[in-house]
Amino acid sequence: MSRVAAKVAYKPVGLALGVAAGALSGAVFRQVWRRVGGSDQPPRTTDENREWLEILLAAGFQGAIFAVVKAATDRAARVGVRKALGDWPS
Repeated sequence: MSRVAAKVAYKPVGLALGVAAGALSGAVFRQVWRRVGGSDQPPRTTDENREWLEILLAAGFQGAIFAVVKAATDRAARVGVRKALGDWPS
């Protein structure tokens, strides 16, 4: 199969996995924050009662977790498309 076909086949898979990655990373972040932050709810930037350090740490954890989950799901989807169709989607 051609690279164009692999790219076209990857689009809906990549879109669906992107949504799933966002949901998964949110769930993982909430679990991590319960252990690290000691509360069920992560701080919001608009909460004036939270300290700068707590807000910035939560944002850092959330960003890192999202990036790792997104990269893993994107890579896995591309490997799956290559196995199924024979070409790496660009």
